[in-house]
Amino acid sequence: MYLYGTAVAASAYFGWKWLEKQAVVQAAKPTRRVTDELSLRGLKLNHRERRFIKFASAEYQGQLYMTPQDFIESVTDSEPRPRLKRRRIFEKDLERFAQETPILAKGSPDMFRNIFDKGIISYTEYLFLLSILTKPQTGFRIAFNMFDTDGNERVDKEEFLVLEKIFSTARRDRLNRALEGAVKSSDTGDDVEVLEDELQKSHVVDTTLLLHFFGRKGKQDLKFEEFQMFMENLQTEVLEIEFNEFSKGLPAITELDFAKILLRYTYLQSDQYEMYLERLLDRIPEGKGITFSEFKSFCQFLNTLDDFAIAMRMYTLADQPISQEEFHRAVKICTGAELSPHIVDTVFKIFDDDGDGQLSYKEFIAIMRDRLHRGFKHTSRSEGWDAFKQCVKSEMKAVV
Repeated sequence: MYLYGTAVAASAYFGWKWLEKQAVVQAAKPTRRVTDELSLRGLKLNHRERRFIKFASAEYQGQLYMTPQDFIESVTDSEPRPRLKRRRIFEKDLERFAQETPILAKGSPDMFRNIFDKGIISYTEYLFLLSILTKPQTGFRIAFNMFDTDGNERVDKEEFLVLEKIFSTARRDRLNRALEGAVKSSDTGDDVEVLEDELQKSHVVDTTLLLHFFGRKGKQDLKFEEFQMFMENLQTEVLEIEFNEFSKGLPAITELDFAKILLRYTYLQSDQYEMYLERLLDRIPEGKGITFSEFKSFCQFLNTLDDFAIAMRMYTLADQPISQEEFHRAVKICTGAELSPHIVDTVFKIFDDDGDGQLSYKEFIAIMRDRLHRGFKHTSRSEGWDAFKQCVKSEMKAVV
């Protein structure tokens, strides 16, 4: 047993070293200095900045950009596609991107998939797109008014760029404060300069969003109805990708697949995750399936989760579990729409602890908030030697 345990530990160690080497091989090659995620981790970048750097596959004049496909992968996958280095973008590429970017009137729920890698998205636009994914329908107007600085019910290119500058300034101030100690301990300020250059440079380039919203000449205005349609299309596109991953071309997914989608971004232990799935299988031995329309309606409801939590607190001042009828009514109040009885019943079968038809809404809301974060909830994870020790510890437990 001792020899076996030692072998497992050695296997874990060399497996970890192999993964470490693989990570080095797949990291993007720097143009001037080391710029991969591992080298930036100690410089107090936030989780979104790290994730952008991790998935961004394009570089133009020293600045990192995502392609539309990179963005889709960043919100639907845990890791980017393997690559040896980032793709360098040149002026001729930008000209080709401009020709292939659809005008606003031709936007669709598959626009990002159609553009694929023939476009670029800046870091501040990435933050903007992330915010869209969790916006309820009622929040679309608020988002538009943030851009419409002169209140004329239209957003022009300059107004759009003003908000980008606000994002940029806020990030630069935060990063400079966070790196103050690092600058003092360094002979030069090169590292700070590189970080600023990677995510936000002073050069102006027509990105995919700018071309789509304002045209190749940048003279078109963006109306609220057009803005609303863009937001709805993006939400639908991401949900379609998630749904299609499980539907395999069929018009519906199983109730088990629905549960897996709900739980995929949560921070449950593996035994808790399996418990929810097994509970559902026991309670729905033969399901009838969940259509995309049902799935989309439920995900749109999740974007109103804060309002739902308030409604639930008003319903149950003593934090009592809720019935399906109360759940239906709260959803109708928050969204103005109704969920299908089948999808609500499925949710209850997943989260109802003792099968009494009552839902502990606090547990439900906590898990669904993880779902909304889509992997952006920051958790500290062990790395290096700590990761190796944890790996060996887990393996030794398995041996026993």
